[in-house]
Amino acid sequence: MFCINVGKFERLIRVLAGFVILYIGVLSQVEPKFWGYIGFIPIITGVLGWCPVYLPFKINTNK
Repeated sequence: MFCINVGKFERLIRVLAGFVILYIGVLSQVEPKFWGYIGFIPIITGVLGWCPVYLPFKINTNK
């Protein structure tokens, strides 16, 4: 279906950063909460190991 184009270290960083963004934006008392949902993007791309933004630039950090 799709090729893994995100390396292991970058995947870890994406998932951690996604949870931090999610926490700050949604779970804390900071407004607006909508921006916290952007944290799901790095979480999903980190878990899947695939980033659609890398495709047009032919970037592959998976060694």
